Amino acid sequence: MTNNVYEIDLSKITPREANESIRENASKYDKIILKNPHSMHYLIAGLVDEVDIEVDGSAGYFVGTMNDKANIKVNGNVGWFGGDNMTGGKLLIEGSAGDGVGQGIYGGEILVRKDAGARTGEIMKNGNIIIGGNSGFMTGIFMMGGCIVVLGNLGKDVGESIIRGVIYVLGEVESLGKNANLIDIDDEDKKKLKGLLSKYDFNLSSSDYDNFRKIIPKSKRPFYGK
Repeated sequence: MTNNVYEIDLSKITPREANESIRENASKYDKIILKNPHSMHYLIAGLVDEVDIEVDGSAGYFVGTMNDKANIKVNGNVGWFGGDNMTGGKLLIEGSAGDGVGQGIYGGEILVRKDAGARTGEIMKNGNIIIGGNSGFMTGIFMMGGCIVVLGNLGKDVGESIIRGVIYVLGEVESLGKNANLIDIDDEDKKKLKGLLSKYDFNLSSSDYDNFRKIIPKSKRPFYGK
C-alpha cells in the first residue's frame, strides 16, 4: 500500500460505479476521500480492505454496510442502517444517524457524534455502538450481544426482547421493553466506559460516569416460560 490519498468525485457516477472504484483502489492507497456525496445511498458496501475512507459530506442509506476492516469517517449525517451487518472496522459519523444504525453488527465500532433514530443496534451480535446524543425508540431491540453507549436520552421500549449484551445510558429512559432490566453500574462498567469514550474525545467528569446506568436482560430465556 502506498502512502498517499486518492479522491473520488461522486457527483456524476452511480453508487455501483462508486463502490467499484472504492474496491479497486482500497488496496493501493492509505486513504480514499469521497467528494460530493450528496447523501448517496449504499456507499462503501461490502469492503474488506484495511483503508481509511472519508466521506466529505453526508451519506444516505446503508453506508458502510458489511464493512470488515475499513475505518470510515462521515463528515455529516447518514440515513437509515448505517454500518448494517458490519463484521469489523470503524464507522465514525460526525453528525446524526437515521433509524437502525448498527443493525445486526457482528463486530467493529460505530460512533454517532450527535443523535440516532429508532432501533439502534437492532439484533446486533457483538461490537460497540456509541451515541453522543439521544437514541430513539426500541434501541437494542432483539439485541444478542455487544455494547451500546448512549450519552443522551433513550426513547420508548428500550431493550425490547434483549437476549444478551448491555446498553449504557447517561440520560433518561422513557420506558423499558420486555425482558429489559435497568440497574446501576459498577467499577468494572466505569472502567469499560472510560476506555470506550476516551478514544473519541468525550471529556466526562467522574460524576458523569457515576450517573451512568445499564440495561441488561432479565432472563436469558424470555420466550420459553418461567
